[in-house]
Amino acid sequence: MYNLTRFSLSEMTECGAILRKLGIGAASMEAVANSIVHHFYNQFLDPETGQSALALVRFFKTHAYSDLPTDLQPIATQMLGSTTAHPGLKCLTLLATTGDRPEWNARTASTGHQVIPLPSERMVTQAPMIAQLIQQLGLTINNVLAPDPDLLVDLQERTYNVFHIPNAINSSYIPAQAEFVAPCKIQSVLGFGGMLPSGNLMAIILFSKLPIQRDTAELFKPLALNAKMAILPFSQGPIFASPSA
Repeated sequence: MYNLTRFSLSEMTECGAILRKLGIGAASMEAVANSIVHHFYNQFLDPETGQSALALVRFFKTHAYSDLPTDLQPIATQMLGSTTAHPGLKCLTLLATTGDRPEWNARTASTGHQVIPLPSERMVTQAPMIAQLIQQLGLTINNVLAPDPDLLVDLQERTYNVFHIPNAINSSYIPAQAEFVAPCKIQSVLGFGGMLPSGNLMAIILFSKLPIQRDTAELFKPLALNAKMAILPFSQGPIFASPSA
């Protein structure tokens, strides 16, 4: 069990070792992602309440439109409106989720976040949280939308920064203030991730009910690599769990 207010280097190392092993015996990347989000939700506790310090944990990965499951393609198309969904269109896709509310415990129950098309740099900049996530990780929007094959090795081997919003209340980068941030008592948001060999981005985002200081946030940088190592065996698939799994 970990405490976000005093998360230590030794605990980070321990957490990372556990993350690396979460892919053992899994049948899909989605299964590993589910294990990862549940690990964070169940292990980071509020010392005063004994409950999870995290209101919500989500695992996102970009996919080409043509690689989306058939149930997600119509959602992406609807969100695009008049914009055409070409096969290579990058979509930020919710691969795993868990949290305090029942509807946060299945990716198919999510409203508005199951799949988010990223048709252009201009459109991404209009989604402040996504744009800030990409920027704070140390990437450009174009790295995510159309990664240069000549730079891909460098991108996937880079040590990434963290996405850190220390004060979520009234932050312009965190939407749904009245519907989500205030009622769920979100204090800080922390994200970490990186590029996969496929040229897709993975990102884990923690919505915390306890404030997360910058020195604590920095300890999550290595955990991005640990999580990446867990899902790498499924980089070429299977990505999504079968309906019967």
